[in-house]
Amino acid sequence: MDFFKLVSEVGFPIAAALVAGYFVFLTLKFILASITGSVKGMAGIITASNNCVKTMNHGFIRINTVISNALGLKPDVDRIARADSKNDA
Repeated sequence: MDFFKLVSEVGFPIAAALVAGYFVFLTLKFILASITGSVKGMAGIITASNNCVKTMNHGFIRINTVISNALGLKPDVDRIARADSKNDA
């Protein structure tokens, strides 16, 4: 009933355009909601990968330090210092 009242007040082309605009709005809202969910999922994967890289980097530095010590070599102090500030990875 409300649609017919709208048609009688503004005319059929304007009422049809409003209904079509609302349909486009709902469609875009649905598409953007699914994209937002995908982006949040990818952000979680990237964060987990970044943490894994940091952990592996610290492991490599530890292994490098142990091997350098075992062979009687001086460990790379600059690399160890960079890893503490998290700029090496």
